[in-house]
Amino acid sequence: MTPLVLRDVEVDGVPGSTVEIRDGSIAEVGVGLKPASDAAVIDGRGGALVPGLHDHHIHLHATAAERLSVRCGPPQVRTADELAEALRSASGDSIRGVGYFESVAGMLDSQLLDRLHAERPVRVQHRSGALWVLNSAAAAQAHLDTADHPGVERDDDGRPTGRVWRADTWLRDRLPATAPPSLDEVGAELARYGVTGLTDATPDLSPSSLTALVDAHTGGAVPQRLHLLGAPPDFVSPENTITSGPFKIVLADSGLPDLDGLAEKIAQIHAAGRAVAVHCVSREAFALLVAVFTEVGAHPGDRLEHGALIPADSIDDLLRLGLRVVTQPGFIADRGDSYLRDVDPRDIDDLYRCRSLVDAGVPLALSSDAPYGPLDPWQIIAAATTRRAGSGAVVGPAESLDPLRALAGFLSPANDPGGPPRAIRPGEPADLVLLDAPLAEVLEAPSSSAVRTTVIGGRIVHG
Repeated sequence: MTPLVLRDVEVDGVPGSTVEIRDGSIAEVGVGLKPASDAAVIDGRGGALVPGLHDHHIHLHATAAERLSVRCGPPQVRTADELAEALRSASGDSIRGVGYFESVAGMLDSQLLDRLHAERPVRVQHRSGALWVLNSAAAAQAHLDTADHPGVERDDDGRPTGRVWRADTWLRDRLPATAPPSLDEVGAELARYGVTGLTDATPDLSPSSLTALVDAHTGGAVPQRLHLLGAPPDFVSPENTITSGPFKIVLADSGLPDLDGLAEKIAQIHAAGRAVAVHCVSREAFALLVAVFTEVGAHPGDRLEHGALIPADSIDDLLRLGLRVVTQPGFIADRGDSYLRDVDPRDIDDLYRCRSLVDAGVPLALSSDAPYGPLDPWQIIAAATTRRAGSGAVVGPAESLDPLRALAGFLSPANDPGGPPRAIRPGEPADLVLLDAPLAEVLEAPSSSAVRTTVIGGRIVHG
Protein backbone atom coordinates (compact mmCIF):
# COMPACT_ATOMS: atom_id res chain seq x y z
CA MET A 1 0.00 0.00 0.00
CA THR A 2 1.40 3.38 -1.02
CA PRO A 3 2.12 5.64 1.99
CA LEU A 4 -0.27 8.58 2.25
CA VAL A 5 0.48 12.02 3.67
CA LEU A 6 -2.07 14.69 4.56
CA ARG A 7 -0.33 18.02 4.99
CA ASP A 8 -1.48 21.45 6.13
CA VAL A 9 -4.36 20.02 8.18
CA GLU A 10 -5.79 21.03 11.54
CA VAL A 11 -5.37 18.23 14.10
CA ASP A 12 -6.82 18.70 17.60
CA GLY A 13 -6.94 22.45 17.01
CA VAL A 14 -3.32 22.65 15.80
CA PRO A 15 -3.16 24.15 12.28
CA GLY A 16 -0.43 23.33 9.79
CA SER A 17 -0.09 19.72 10.93
CA THR A 18 1.04 16.80 8.81
CA VAL A 19 -0.14 13.20 9.19
CA GLU A 20 1.70 10.29 7.57
CA ILE A 21 -0.05 6.97 7.02
CA ARG A 22 1.73 3.68 6.39
CA ASP A 23 0.35 0.12 6.16
CA GLY A 24 -3.14 1.25 7.11
CA SER A 25 -2.11 2.98 10.35
CA ILE A 26 -1.10 6.47 11.42
CA ALA A 27 2.73 6.57 11.45
CA GLU A 28 3.53 10.18 12.37
CA VAL A 29 1.71 13.35 13.40
CA GLY A 30 3.35 16.73 13.77
CA VAL A 31 4.08 20.21 12.46
CA GLY A 32 6.86 20.57 9.93
CA LEU A 33 7.10 16.89 8.97
CA LYS A 34 8.48 16.33 5.46
CA PRO A 35 6.64 13.79 3.31
CA ALA A 36 8.58 10.69 2.33
CA SER A 37 9.51 10.54 -1.33
CA ASP A 38 7.35 7.45 -1.93
CA ALA A 39 4.20 8.94 -0.40
CA ALA A 40 1.08 10.23 -2.10
CA VAL A 41 0.36 13.71 -0.74
CA ILE A 42 -2.96 15.43 -0.13
CA ASP A 43 -2.91 19.17 0.55
CA GLY A 44 -5.44 19.75 3.32
CA ARG A 45 -5.54 23.51 2.67
CA GLY A 46 -6.05 24.16 6.38
CA GLY A 47 -9.07 21.90 6.76
CA ALA A 48 -9.65 19.88 9.91
CA LEU A 49 -8.67 16.22 10.02
CA VAL A 50 -10.90 14.24 12.40
CA PRO A 51 -11.30 10.54 13.20
CA GLY A 52 -13.74 8.72 10.96
CA LEU A 53 -17.35 8.76 12.12
CA HIS A 54 -18.98 5.57 13.41
CA ASP A 55 -22.75 5.08 13.12
CA HIS A 56 -23.52 3.08 16.28
CA HIS A 57 -26.96 1.80 15.17
CA ILE A 58 -28.00 1.21 11.56
CA HIS A 59 -29.84 -1.47 9.57
CA LEU A 60 -27.89 -1.86 6.34
CA HIS A 61 -30.10 -4.18 4.32
CA ALA A 62 -33.25 -2.37 5.39
CA THR A 63 -31.64 0.92 4.33
CA ALA A 64 -30.87 -0.49 0.89
CA ALA A 65 -34.32 -2.08 0.57
CA GLU A 66 -36.01 1.19 1.54
CA ARG A 67 -34.60 2.77 -1.61
CA LEU A 68 -36.32 0.13 -3.72
CA SER A 69 -39.65 0.54 -1.92
CA VAL A 70 -42.72 2.71 -2.26
CA ARG A 71 -42.94 5.63 0.15
CA CYS A 72 -46.24 5.31 2.02
CA GLY A 73 -46.07 8.11 4.58
CA PRO A 74 -45.33 11.80 5.10
CA PRO A 75 -44.10 13.96 3.55
CA GLN A 76 -44.51 12.15 0.21
CA VAL A 77 -47.90 10.60 1.07
CA ARG A 78 -50.36 12.36 3.38
CA THR A 79 -53.84 10.98 2.57
CA ALA A 80 -55.50 7.65 1.81
CA ASP A 81 -56.08 8.74 -1.80
CA GLU A 82 -52.40 9.57 -2.19
CA LEU A 83 -51.48 6.20 -0.70
CA ALA A 84 -53.78 4.39 -3.15
CA GLU A 85 -52.18 6.29 -6.05
CA ALA A 86 -48.66 5.48 -4.81
CA LEU A 87 -49.50 1.77 -4.65
CA ARG A 88 -51.27 1.83 -8.02
CA SER A 89 -48.27 3.52 -9.68
CA ALA A 90 -45.72 1.10 -8.25
CA SER A 91 -44.01 -1.33 -10.60
CA GLY A 92 -43.48 -5.04 -10.09
CA ASP A 93 -45.52 -8.14 -9.38
CA SER A 94 -45.66 -7.29 -5.66
CA ILE A 95 -45.29 -4.08 -3.67
CA ARG A 96 -43.12 -3.29 -0.66
CA GLY A 97 -44.13 -0.05 1.05
CA VAL A 98 -42.27 1.77 3.83
CA GLY A 99 -42.66 4.78 6.12
CA TYR A 100 -46.38 4.45 6.83
CA PHE A 101 -47.90 6.53 9.64
CA GLU A 102 -51.44 6.50 10.98
CA SER A 103 -52.05 10.12 9.99
CA VAL A 104 -52.36 8.91 6.37
CA ALA A 105 -55.30 6.48 6.64
CA GLY A 106 -55.56 5.29 10.23
CA MET A 107 -54.39 1.93 11.54
CA LEU A 108 -53.98 -0.31 8.50
CA ASP A 109 -55.17 -3.90 8.29
CA SER A 110 -55.76 -6.33 5.41
CA GLN A 111 -59.28 -5.06 4.67
CA LEU A 112 -58.22 -1.43 4.45
CA LEU A 113 -55.18 -2.29 2.30
CA ASP A 114 -57.45 -4.32 0.01
CA ARG A 115 -59.61 -1.25 -0.53
CA LEU A 116 -56.51 0.75 -1.43
CA HIS A 117 -54.93 -1.91 -3.66
CA ALA A 118 -56.05 -5.53 -4.03
CA GLU A 119 -54.66 -6.39 -7.48
CA ARG A 120 -51.17 -7.37 -6.31
CA PRO A 121 -49.62 -8.58 -3.02
CA VAL A 122 -48.85 -5.52 -0.87
CA ARG A 123 -46.94 -5.30 2.39
CA VAL A 124 -46.47 -1.94 4.10
CA GLN A 125 -44.09 -1.24 6.97
CA HIS A 126 -44.90 1.24 9.73
CA ARG A 127 -42.31 3.99 10.02
CA SER A 128 -41.29 2.64 13.46
CA GLY A 129 -40.10 -0.58 11.81
CA ALA A 130 -42.11 -2.59 14.35
CA LEU A 131 -45.06 -3.55 12.14
CA TRP A 132 -45.80 -4.94 8.68
CA VAL A 133 -49.34 -4.90 7.29
CA LEU A 134 -50.26 -7.28 4.48
CA ASN A 135 -53.22 -7.10 2.12
CA SER A 136 -55.14 -10.32 1.47
CA ALA A 137 -52.98 -11.35 -1.48
CA ALA A 138 -49.76 -10.94 0.51
CA ALA A 139 -51.31 -12.62 3.56
CA ALA A 140 -52.16 -15.62 1.39
CA GLN A 141 -48.57 -15.74 0.09
CA ALA A 142 -47.30 -15.78 3.68
CA HIS A 143 -49.94 -18.32 4.80
CA LEU A 144 -50.88 -16.15 7.76
CA ASP A 145 -54.01 -18.21 8.35
CA THR A 146 -51.92 -21.21 9.45
CA ALA A 147 -49.04 -19.28 11.04
CA ASP A 148 -48.23 -19.83 14.70
CA HIS A 149 -45.82 -16.90 15.15
CA PRO A 150 -46.75 -14.72 18.16
CA GLY A 151 -46.32 -11.59 16.06
CA VAL A 152 -49.24 -12.49 13.79
CA GLU A 153 -52.16 -10.44 15.11
CA ARG A 154 -55.61 -12.09 15.07
CA ASP A 155 -59.13 -10.76 15.64
CA ASP A 156 -61.61 -12.11 18.20
CA ASP A 157 -62.54 -14.93 15.82
CA GLY A 158 -58.93 -16.01 15.36
CA ARG A 159 -58.55 -14.64 11.83
CA PRO A 160 -55.32 -12.79 10.92
CA THR A 161 -55.80 -9.04 10.72
CA GLY A 162 -52.88 -8.66 8.31
CA ARG A 163 -50.72 -7.03 10.99
CA VAL A 164 -47.44 -8.77 11.77
CA TRP A 165 -45.41 -7.41 14.68
CA ARG A 166 -41.64 -7.68 15.12
CA ALA A 167 -41.21 -10.62 12.77
CA ASP A 168 -39.11 -9.32 9.87
CA THR A 169 -36.94 -12.40 9.33
CA TRP A 170 -39.83 -14.82 9.86
CA LEU A 171 -42.01 -12.93 7.39
CA ARG A 172 -39.28 -12.63 4.77
CA ASP A 173 -38.75 -16.40 4.89
CA ARG A 174 -42.45 -17.02 4.17
CA LEU A 175 -42.63 -14.75 1.14
CA PRO A 176 -41.22 -15.49 -2.33
CA ALA A 177 -37.45 -15.61 -2.07
CA THR A 178 -35.49 -12.52 -3.05
CA ALA A 179 -31.77 -11.85 -2.79
CA PRO A 180 -30.61 -9.31 -0.19
CA PRO A 181 -30.42 -5.86 -1.84
CA SER A 182 -27.10 -4.52 -3.07
CA LEU A 183 -25.29 -2.33 -0.56
CA ASP A 184 -23.04 -0.51 -3.05
CA GLU A 185 -25.07 2.71 -3.06
CA VAL A 186 -25.42 2.82 0.73
CA GLY A 187 -21.72 2.13 1.31
CA ALA A 188 -20.70 4.87 -1.12
CA GLU A 189 -23.11 7.39 0.39
CA LEU A 190 -21.84 6.70 3.90
CA ALA A 191 -18.27 7.17 2.67
CA ARG A 192 -19.29 10.58 1.29
CA TYR A 193 -20.54 11.46 4.76
CA GLY A 194 -17.21 10.53 6.37
CA VAL A 195 -18.53 7.35 7.99
CA THR A 196 -15.77 4.78 8.43
CA GLY A 197 -17.50 2.33 10.79
CA LEU A 198 -20.97 0.86 11.18
CA THR A 199 -22.79 -1.08 13.88
CA ASP A 200 -25.51 -3.10 12.16
CA ALA A 201 -28.23 -3.44 14.79
CA THR A 202 -30.44 -5.94 12.96
CA PRO A 203 -31.31 -8.68 15.47
CA ASP A 204 -30.91 -12.40 14.78
CA LEU A 205 -29.24 -12.09 11.40
CA SER A 206 -30.22 -15.00 9.17
CA PRO A 207 -27.37 -17.01 7.58
CA SER A 208 -28.13 -15.46 4.18
CA SER A 209 -28.18 -11.90 5.57
CA LEU A 210 -24.95 -12.49 7.51
CA THR A 211 -23.25 -13.91 4.45
CA ALA A 212 -24.46 -10.98 2.33
CA LEU A 213 -23.08 -8.46 4.84
CA VAL A 214 -19.71 -10.19 4.99
CA ASP A 215 -19.54 -10.47 1.20
CA ALA A 216 -20.49 -6.79 0.75
CA HIS A 217 -17.65 -5.79 3.07
CA THR A 218 -14.97 -8.11 1.73
CA GLY A 219 -15.98 -7.24 -1.84
CA GLY A 220 -15.72 -3.51 -1.18
CA ALA A 221 -19.38 -2.52 -1.54
CA VAL A 222 -19.35 -1.57 2.15
CA PRO A 223 -15.81 -0.31 2.83
CA GLN A 224 -16.69 0.65 6.41
CA ARG A 225 -15.64 -1.53 9.33
CA LEU A 226 -18.59 -3.61 10.54
CA HIS A 227 -19.73 -4.36 14.09
CA LEU A 228 -22.67 -6.79 14.17
CA LEU A 229 -25.22 -6.99 16.99
CA GLY A 230 -27.18 -9.78 15.29
CA ALA A 231 -24.26 -12.17 14.72
CA PRO A 232 -24.76 -15.63 16.26
CA PRO A 233 -22.54 -16.74 19.18
CA ASP A 234 -20.45 -18.99 16.94
CA PHE A 235 -19.76 -16.32 14.32
CA VAL A 236 -16.15 -16.33 13.14
CA SER A 237 -15.21 -13.33 11.05
CA PRO A 238 -13.08 -13.82 7.95
CA GLU A 239 -11.73 -10.28 8.40
CA ASN A 240 -10.44 -8.34 11.40
CA THR A 241 -12.53 -5.42 10.15
CA ILE A 242 -15.75 -7.32 10.99
CA THR A 243 -16.56 -7.89 14.66
CA SER A 244 -19.53 -9.11 16.65
CA GLY A 245 -20.98 -6.96 19.40
CA PRO A 246 -23.50 -7.27 22.22
CA PHE A 247 -26.48 -9.55 21.65
CA LYS A 248 -29.51 -7.60 20.39
CA ILE A 249 -32.76 -7.97 22.34
CA VAL A 250 -35.96 -6.22 21.27
CA LEU A 251 -38.47 -5.13 23.92
CA ALA A 252 -41.48 -4.91 21.62
CA ASP A 253 -44.20 -2.60 22.92
CA SER A 254 -46.72 -4.77 21.08
CA GLY A 255 -45.95 -7.49 23.63
CA LEU A 256 -43.45 -6.84 26.41
CA PRO A 257 -41.86 -9.97 27.90
CA ASP A 258 -42.42 -10.88 31.54
CA LEU A 259 -39.76 -9.79 33.98
CA ASP A 260 -38.59 -13.28 34.96
CA GLY A 261 -38.27 -14.46 31.37
CA LEU A 262 -36.27 -11.38 30.33
CA ALA A 263 -34.06 -11.65 33.42
CA GLU A 264 -33.31 -15.30 32.66
CA LYS A 265 -32.45 -14.52 29.03
CA ILE A 266 -30.09 -11.66 29.92
CA ALA A 267 -28.45 -13.69 32.69
CA GLN A 268 -27.77 -16.53 30.23
CA ILE A 269 -26.21 -14.16 27.71
CA HIS A 270 -24.06 -12.58 30.42
CA ALA A 271 -22.99 -16.02 31.63
CA ALA A 272 -21.73 -16.75 28.12
CA GLY A 273 -19.52 -13.65 28.38
CA ARG A 274 -21.51 -11.42 26.03
CA ALA A 275 -23.12 -8.06 26.71
CA VAL A 276 -26.63 -7.16 25.53
CA ALA A 277 -27.99 -4.31 23.43
CA VAL A 278 -31.65 -3.80 24.33
CA HIS A 279 -34.13 -2.00 22.08
CA CYS A 280 -36.15 0.23 24.41
CA VAL A 281 -38.47 3.03 23.24
CA SER A 282 -41.29 3.39 25.78
CA ARG A 283 -41.66 4.32 29.44
CA GLU A 284 -42.99 0.83 30.22
CA ALA A 285 -40.11 -0.93 28.46
CA PHE A 286 -37.60 1.29 30.24
CA ALA A 287 -39.08 0.52 33.66
CA LEU A 288 -39.00 -3.20 32.89
CA LEU A 289 -35.39 -3.01 31.74
CA VAL A 290 -34.21 -1.15 34.83
CA ALA A 291 -35.97 -3.70 37.05
CA VAL A 292 -34.30 -6.61 35.22
CA PHE A 293 -30.80 -5.12 35.32
CA THR A 294 -31.27 -4.30 39.00
CA GLU A 295 -32.03 -7.99 39.56
CA VAL A 296 -29.39 -9.66 37.35
CA GLY A 297 -26.73 -6.93 37.25
CA ALA A 298 -25.08 -5.39 34.23
CA HIS A 299 -22.23 -6.74 32.13
CA PRO A 300 -19.50 -4.46 30.76
CA GLY A 301 -20.70 -3.18 27.40
CA ASP A 302 -24.46 -3.48 28.04
CA ARG A 303 -26.29 -0.95 25.88
CA LEU A 304 -29.70 0.66 25.81
CA GLU A 305 -30.72 1.20 22.19
CA HIS A 306 -32.75 4.33 21.40
CA GLY A 307 -33.76 5.41 24.92
CA ALA A 308 -36.59 7.24 23.19
CA LEU A 309 -38.24 8.05 26.50
CA ILE A 310 -36.11 8.17 29.65
CA PRO A 311 -37.73 9.67 32.77
CA ALA A 312 -35.60 12.28 34.49
CA ASP A 313 -35.73 10.47 37.81
CA SER A 314 -34.31 7.32 36.18
CA ILE A 315 -31.06 8.82 34.88
CA ASP A 316 -29.36 7.88 38.15
CA ASP A 317 -30.45 4.27 37.54
CA LEU A 318 -28.53 4.23 34.26
CA LEU A 319 -25.46 5.57 36.01
CA ARG A 320 -25.81 3.10 38.90
CA LEU A 321 -26.16 0.16 36.54
CA GLY A 322 -23.32 1.25 34.29
CA LEU A 323 -25.46 1.20 31.14
CA ARG A 324 -24.59 3.19 28.05
CA VAL A 325 -27.17 4.77 25.75
CA VAL A 326 -27.13 4.75 21.94
CA THR A 327 -29.73 7.27 20.81
CA GLN A 328 -30.97 9.07 17.69
CA PRO A 329 -31.64 12.81 17.99
CA GLY A 330 -32.18 12.80 14.23
CA PHE A 331 -35.75 11.75 15.01
CA ILE A 332 -36.29 15.17 16.59
CA ALA A 333 -35.63 16.83 13.23
CA ASP A 334 -37.45 14.15 11.25
CA ARG A 335 -40.55 13.64 13.43
CA GLY A 336 -40.45 16.42 15.99
CA ASP A 337 -43.66 18.08 14.79
CA SER A 338 -45.50 14.75 15.09
CA TYR A 339 -44.13 14.35 18.61
CA LEU A 340 -45.35 17.81 19.59
CA ARG A 341 -48.78 17.00 18.18
CA ASP A 342 -49.22 13.39 19.30
CA VAL A 343 -47.05 12.75 22.38
CA ASP A 344 -48.33 13.48 25.86
CA PRO A 345 -46.95 16.95 26.74
CA ARG A 346 -45.63 15.51 30.00
CA ASP A 347 -43.32 13.24 27.99
CA ILE A 348 -41.85 15.78 25.57
CA ASP A 349 -38.89 16.71 27.75
CA ASP A 350 -38.04 13.01 28.18
CA LEU A 351 -37.69 12.33 24.44
CA TYR A 352 -34.28 11.35 23.07
CA ARG A 353 -32.34 12.79 25.97
CA CYS A 354 -28.75 13.88 25.30
CA ARG A 355 -27.47 16.74 27.46
CA SER A 356 -28.89 15.45 30.76
CA LEU A 357 -27.27 12.04 30.18
CA VAL A 358 -23.89 13.56 29.35
CA ASP A 359 -24.06 15.88 32.36
CA ALA A 360 -24.86 12.91 34.62
CA GLY A 361 -21.92 10.92 33.28
CA VAL A 362 -23.91 8.32 31.33
CA PRO A 363 -21.91 7.22 28.25
CA LEU A 364 -23.81 8.48 25.18
CA ALA A 365 -23.31 7.58 21.53
CA LEU A 366 -25.26 8.87 18.53
CA SER A 367 -26.53 6.96 15.54
CA SER A 368 -28.97 7.05 12.65
CA ASP A 369 -31.24 4.00 13.03
CA ALA A 370 -31.47 4.23 9.23
CA PRO A 371 -33.68 3.64 7.34
CA TYR A 372 -36.09 4.71 10.10
CA GLY A 373 -34.13 7.87 10.87
CA PRO A 374 -31.94 10.20 8.75
CA LEU A 375 -28.79 8.52 7.41
CA ASP A 376 -26.57 11.63 7.25
CA PRO A 377 -24.62 11.96 10.55
CA TRP A 378 -24.11 15.67 10.00
CA GLN A 379 -27.89 16.17 9.98
CA ILE A 380 -28.02 14.25 13.25
CA ILE A 381 -25.26 16.40 14.75
CA ALA A 382 -27.23 19.50 13.75
CA ALA A 383 -30.41 18.03 15.27
CA ALA A 384 -28.61 17.22 18.53
CA THR A 385 -27.38 20.81 18.62
CA THR A 386 -30.58 22.68 17.76
CA ARG A 387 -33.34 20.16 18.66
CA ARG A 388 -35.40 21.78 15.89
CA ALA A 389 -38.31 20.02 14.20
CA GLY A 390 -39.16 20.62 10.55
CA SER A 391 -41.40 23.56 11.44
CA GLY A 392 -38.63 25.21 13.42
CA ALA A 393 -40.20 24.36 16.79
CA VAL A 394 -37.70 23.26 19.42
CA VAL A 395 -38.29 19.89 21.13
CA GLY A 396 -36.71 19.56 24.56
CA PRO A 397 -34.30 22.51 24.36
CA ALA A 398 -32.60 21.56 27.64
CA GLU A 399 -31.33 18.38 25.93
CA SER A 400 -29.30 20.15 23.22
CA LEU A 401 -25.59 19.37 22.97
CA ASP A 402 -22.83 21.72 21.97
CA PRO A 403 -21.65 20.85 18.43
CA LEU A 404 -18.29 19.41 19.50
CA ARG A 405 -19.96 17.03 21.96
CA ALA A 406 -22.51 16.05 19.32
CA LEU A 407 -19.69 15.18 16.92
CA ALA A 408 -18.00 13.17 19.68
CA GLY A 409 -21.13 11.00 19.78
CA PHE A 410 -19.99 9.57 16.43
CA LEU A 411 -16.28 9.29 17.29
CA SER A 412 -16.23 6.63 20.01
CA PRO A 413 -15.08 3.10 19.10
CA ALA A 414 -17.54 0.43 18.02
CA ASN A 415 -16.87 -1.62 21.15
CA ASP A 416 -17.06 1.38 23.47
CA PRO A 417 -20.01 3.55 22.36
CA GLY A 418 -20.10 6.72 24.39
CA GLY A 419 -16.49 6.21 25.48
CA PRO A 420 -13.62 8.62 24.78
CA PRO A 421 -13.40 9.70 21.13
CA ARG A 422 -10.75 8.01 19.03
CA ALA A 423 -7.55 10.03 18.66
CA ILE A 424 -5.32 10.91 15.72
CA ARG A 425 -2.00 9.58 16.94
CA PRO A 426 0.70 7.12 15.83
CA GLY A 427 -0.37 3.50 15.95
CA GLU A 428 -4.09 4.15 15.51
CA PRO A 429 -5.93 2.81 12.44
CA ALA A 430 -5.94 5.37 9.64
CA ASP A 431 -9.72 5.90 9.58
CA LEU A 432 -9.89 9.63 8.94
CA VAL A 433 -12.05 12.41 7.52
CA LEU A 434 -10.61 15.56 5.95
CA LEU A 435 -12.97 18.55 6.12
CA ASP A 436 -12.84 21.62 3.91
CA ALA A 437 -12.43 24.13 6.76
CA PRO A 438 -11.27 24.31 10.40
CA LEU A 439 -13.48 22.30 12.73
CA ALA A 440 -15.00 25.26 14.56
CA GLU A 441 -16.12 26.72 11.24
CA VAL A 442 -17.65 23.43 10.05
CA LEU A 443 -19.55 22.96 13.30
CA GLU A 444 -21.19 26.38 13.01
CA ALA A 445 -23.47 24.77 10.41
CA PRO A 446 -22.81 21.01 10.30
CA SER A 447 -23.17 19.60 6.80
CA SER A 448 -21.85 16.59 4.92
CA SER A 449 -20.83 18.98 2.14
CA ALA A 450 -17.83 19.83 4.32
CA VAL A 451 -16.38 16.31 3.86
CA ARG A 452 -13.54 16.41 1.30
CA THR A 453 -11.84 13.05 1.75
CA THR A 454 -12.61 9.85 3.65
CA VAL A 455 -9.85 7.34 4.45
CA ILE A 456 -10.42 3.84 5.85
CA GLY A 457 -7.41 1.75 6.81
CA GLY A 458 -5.14 4.10 4.90
CA ARG A 459 -7.15 3.77 1.69
CA ILE A 460 -9.07 6.68 0.16
CA VAL A 461 -12.73 5.66 -0.24
CA HIS A 462 -14.12 9.08 -1.04
CA GLY A 463 -12.66 12.27 -2.43
